[in-house]
Order: sequence, then structure tokens, then C-alpha cells
Amino acid sequence: MQSNKSVIYFLIKFFGVYALLFVLYAWYLNENQVKKPYFACAPITKNVANQTENLLNFVGYHVSMEQHTKEVSINILVNNKLVARIIEGCNSVSIIILYIAFIIAFKGSFKNTILFIIGGSLLIYYFNIVRIAIISIAIYKYPEYEKTLHEIIFPLLIYGLTFLLWFIWVKKFASFKR
Repeated sequence: MQSNKSVIYFLIKFFGVYALLFVLYAWYLNENQVKKPYFACAPITKNVANQTENLLNFVGYHVSMEQHTKEVSINILVNNKLVARIIEGCNSVSIIILYIAFIIAFKGSFKNTILFIIGGSLLIYYFNIVRIAIISIAIYKYPEYEKTLHEIIFPLLIYGLTFLLWFIWVKKFASFKR
């Protein structure tokens, strides 16, 4: 019976934290994304686009980003060729919310929890920028593989990193009874 209580407690904490963060993020998007009279992405999505642009220009590609005129997304242009769009789902916030909910649900010391949340969230965020940069160039060079790259390879990388961080948390830092 004790193990059932632990599972139920974990699920309540996980879904409670997830729901709270999801509602806060939805409110943020509602307050910051513009759909009328023009389209504009939320600042976090614009920031991801700008940092991706800076990274790609730094490594020698001619890349520019521009707000899409008919939807809430940012176009990625490599050598003035549209290769992809950054939408709200590409900014890594949804994955970070999922990550944080899991870390909090698997209790650890307060200090370790805060440090792992901050460190892991930053790692996911910056890894995502590198991921968007690489997928942009990959689609530019190999447009015939766009679907495989976008739907399989690159989601596997970001979710794989998140799973690896969860695994490290549970094995090294979580304080649950084994």
C-alpha cells in the first residue's frame, strides 16, 4: 500500500506542477503573442530565433529571421531561402515545463532541486538553439530529408537530452525510498 501512496503522490505533484506551469505559460503567450492587427511572436520565441540567427551567422552561414506575416511564427532564411519556421512549440518552454514537473515530482534536497532545475533548463534551452541551427542547415542542404529530420531525428535529440537529465536526477539526486 505504501508504494501505491508514493506513486499517487508522485502523480499528484507531477500533474499539479505541470498544470500550474502550463497555465502560467498559456497566460504569458496570451499576453505576449499578437494575432491582430498583425502577427508577432512572444519574446521568448523571438529570443530563440535571434540566438539561433547569431549562432549560425557566427559559424559562417548567412542567416536571417523575419516575422511571418500570416501566422505567429518566425521564418528562418538561409542565403535568403526560406528553410523553416520557429513556432511557439520550438522555443523549448513546453519541454522545460515537462522537465521541471518531473524533477519536482521526484523529490530531492531543496538545493539540488533548484540547481538541477536551473542547470537542466538552461541546458535544454541552449541545446534547443543548437538543434534549431543544425536542423536549419540540414534542411537547407538536404531538403529531401526535411520530414525525417524535423519529425524524427531532431525531436529524438531534445527529448533524449531531457530523458537523460531525468535519469541522472533519479539516479544521483532524487531522495526517494528504493
